[in-house]
Order: sequence, then C-alpha cells, then structure tokens
Amino acid sequence: MATEPETVSGFAALERQEHALIGHLTGGLSPLALATAGFDWWTHLVASPVKQAELWHKGWSDALSLSHFACEAARGAAPDTEATDKRFRAEEWAQFPFNVMAQSFLKTGDWWNAATRDVYGVEEKHERIVNFAARQILDTVSPGNVPLTNPTVLKKTIDERGDNLVRGWRYFREDLDLLLGGQRETGEYIVGKTVAATPGRVVFRNRLIELIAYEATTKTVHSEPLLIVPAWIMKYYILDLSERNSLVRWLTAQGFTVFMVSWTNPREMDRELSLEDYRREGFEAALDTVSRLIPDTRIHVAGYCLGGSLLSIGAATLAQQNDTRLASMSLLAAQVDFEDAGELTLFINESQIAFLEDIMAEQGYLRADQMAGAFKMLRSNDLIWSRVIRHYLLGERSRMNDLMAWNADTTRMPARMHSEYLRQLFLDNDLAENRYRVDGKPLSLTDLKVPIFALGTERDHVSPWHSVFKIASLTDTDVTFALASGGHNGGVVTQPGKGGSHYRIETLSHDAPFVSADDWFARNPERDGSWWTAWSEWLAGRSGAQRVNAAEREVCLFAEASDDAPGQYVRER
Repeated sequence: MATEPETVSGFAALERQEHALIGHLTGGLSPLALATAGFDWWTHLVASPVKQAELWHKGWSDALSLSHFACEAARGAAPDTEATDKRFRAEEWAQFPFNVMAQSFLKTGDWWNAATRDVYGVEEKHERIVNFAARQILDTVSPGNVPLTNPTVLKKTIDERGDNLVRGWRYFREDLDLLLGGQRETGEYIVGKTVAATPGRVVFRNRLIELIAYEATTKTVHSEPLLIVPAWIMKYYILDLSERNSLVRWLTAQGFTVFMVSWTNPREMDRELSLEDYRREGFEAALDTVSRLIPDTRIHVAGYCLGGSLLSIGAATLAQQNDTRLASMSLLAAQVDFEDAGELTLFINESQIAFLEDIMAEQGYLRADQMAGAFKMLRSNDLIWSRVIRHYLLGERSRMNDLMAWNADTTRMPARMHSEYLRQLFLDNDLAENRYRVDGKPLSLTDLKVPIFALGTERDHVSPWHSVFKIASLTDTDVTFALASGGHNGGVVTQPGKGGSHYRIETLSHDAPFVSADDWFARNPERDGSWWTAWSEWLAGRSGAQRVNAAEREVCLFAEASDDAPGQYVRER
C-alpha cells in the first residue's frame, strides 16, 4: 500500500504526457471540449423534429435554387450575384463552372449555419462552439483552397506555365524549415535597429522585467511621467515599431517622459511564476522605480491588452491601500470584464483549461504556437487560407512589414500564471465580480477614482470593443471611451497622418445615466485621424501646467542606468 500514491502519480503523469502529445497535434486545443459541445448539439437536434423539418425544407429549397443557377450559368445567362464573400470577388469567379462552385459552397455554409443555430435545448456556449467548428471545417474545403477549382490560380498557372507553383513549393519548404528549426522570418526588421529603436536606457531590472526610460526629444517635458505596461503574451515593441509608427517615439515628441515595461521570456524554471508575481514584480516594481526616480510626482499609467488587465488589478490594489500616486489610468484594447469576451471564450472552459494545464505541466510553460491555434482560427480566412493561396498557390510572397516581424517574435507563458489568468479572469470573471483577491482581500474596481481613458478597436477579435466598454459601468469615476478603426493590433498602432483611420470619443461622467455600448456608438460620430492625438490631449489635460527641464530630469533618470534600450529581455528566445 505504501507504493499506491506513486502508482497514482505515475498514471497521472502518463495522462498528462498523453494530453501534451495530443496538444502538439491540435495546436493546444482540447478535442474533448469540442466533443462535449458536439454531443449536446447532436442529441438535441435528433430530438427536435421541427428543426429537422426546417433544415430539410431549406436543403431542398437551396438545392433547387442552385440547380436553376447552374443551368443558367451553363448557358451563360446566370444572374449577377453580389460577392458578399471576399474570397470570391475576383472576376474569374463569375465564370462557369466556378460561379456554380462558389454558390454551392456559400449555400452549404448557409445551411450549416442554420443547422448549428437555434436548436432548442442546446447550451448557448456549446451551440457557438459547434457553429464555429462547422465554419472552420467548411473553410478548409473551400474551392478557393484547391488549385484545380480556383480560377485565379488556374489562370496564373497557365500564364506562367506553372512557375507560380514552383515558387509556391519553394516558399512552403522555406516556411517549413523555419518552423521545424524554431526560427522566425523578420526580414529587414531587427530589434534595436529598425524596430524597438527609440533611444533610452534600462533603469531597473529584476527576474521578471526590465524598465526602460526613454530619452526626451523636447527641451521641456510634462512633470508627470507615463508608465506603460504592455502585454507579456508578445514582445513590448508593438508600441515601439519603426520610427514612423512608434507610439513611444511619438509620445516623447509630445513632451512626455515615457517608461516602458519589457517582460522576460519565461523558461521551464519559471513555471511557478504567478499572476500575483506579475503584479508585484512587474507593475508594482516598475511603479516604485518611477516614484523613486521622479519623487513627489503623480504618474500616468497605461496598459495594453493583458497588461491593461494586470494594470487594473494593480490600480485597484493601490486604491484599496489609499495609495494616491496615480494621476490617471489608460486601458488600450484591454478587458476587465470577460463575460462577453468574444469568440476567444469558446476556447476557454474547464475542459480546455485542464488540457492546457496538462501541456504546461509537461513543459513548465505554454509555447506561442500552442496559443496561436485559437487566435488564428478566429480569423482563419485572413491568417491561414488567404496566406496558403497567396504564398503557395499563386507564388506571391507578402512583403514583410514591422507589424508582421513583431508578430513572429513570439514569447512563452509560465504555467502557473497562465492557468490563474484563464481561470480567475476569463473563466470565473473574478475581477469584474469582486472576487479577485490580493493579500487575502477582494478587490473592487469601484475603488478606482482616477480618470480613465479606455480604447477599443472596431474589429478586435481578442478584446471586443463591447467588452472593453464595460469599464464605464464597473468603476465610479469619469471614463473617456474611444473607439478606433482597425483591429486589436492595427487599430492601436494608428499613427497620425495614416490615411483612412478614424475614431469616436466621448467622456462618460461617473454620475451620468447608464448608456449601452451600441447607444454610445450611435450618438458619437466618426472623427478622421488617429486616436493618438486625442489621447495625448487627454493626458496633457490631466497633467499639471508646470513643465520641467528635460536635460535635468534625464540626469536623475539615467544616473543608475545599465544597458541601452531595448535591453536584454526583448532579445530572449
């Protein structure tokens, strides 16, 4: 009997190894979570004759409509159909028989969309998972993904006598070699030279962060500095890309003293780093350093994505402790309420998290490629299939840009922290519902009294703007909400002078009547330009009128500095 615990432990270890092996094949996604949702949907569909009748009727109606369309198309008289799906907008898709293939695919997708929705009795989240899975499977078999059924590929193959396919095969081999070798394609973008190149110095370092202070580019600067806490799921320099679109460089040009947190890239030895470690040794350590370097001055703080969620926890903790160092808080595409966090929540349930925990127990961390599966599926047509068609079938390489190079510069997530983040915030929504605890005490966002600037982006698949907007009803302070055009990354990196960008903005008073996200959207017209200018004006308006000599401030900032920016942690692989 003395050996029984070891036997149990041994079986548990084997089970975790099995799940880790499956995770390598599924991109970190749990097949059990999909099976559970699928069983729920299927059993209720079988038990619903009314829904079955509706689907039979729709199937026959669609088949007759498609047959009529095919006959008309065969004799060259098919009616023009508006290409609502961008995959079939090329003029070649209007020709027979390719127009019939496209119509057949779209009608099939429409039927499956109806089949996986509004099935009486199915749990809502399970229904959304099955609907999402059906779309992913259909996208895989799109006629555009096959050379012989894609007229654009066929035309190019004929015109180039197959050279496009030869190039595509070469590109595929190159990408496969990079993937198997654990390398990344960054083109001309080199950290510290062409990206993450804003001049500055590392003024603090611990096991988790380096704190970078940036050189001023104006003779005087605002007395209140700005501390930025980026997400640790990727490298910090999404906010310091090339010179033309670096938010950090632009802020220094507006007279702000800017500090940036650069996170370490966790390894197996860091498996026990917790979310509380990230608060204490990340945000709090950075804030303490800024306070020491610039004493007796309030500090503006800003957080991007996960960094904003962590910042909210840290700021609420400070408020509970009556710490008044913060001048304002800005949340950039960051959520504090995860109840309606978009389709990403389809991948976050007890089964999925348990599966990830088994993978992380084996490694001590979660690799970027094991996180990427879910993110890519959210936009599979844009991030997977369009790339396959363009690179490997048409033989056209996408020109590398700084945002793509940054996206390829991946990081890992320590096991304990990632599990805590998924469970406490995404799954249980503890922060929004006042159950998240620091030092044994529950936090409440209503304790926040500093003014808040919150940014959402219109096409955000990671932090949907309706979810970001909830900060206005969860706090007891004035919230200025801005909604920018673009997605999670591109919408944030929208520098002044970039054409085609717009934003909406309004300040919601803490004592004003409640307004829904959609009503807020309807009453605020678009403004041309970048949200950067509005944010800069908002920060300046909440800074003191006094400006200080930039050169004198830098003497204090850099007196104990070690490395030049961007430091060591950003280069860790």
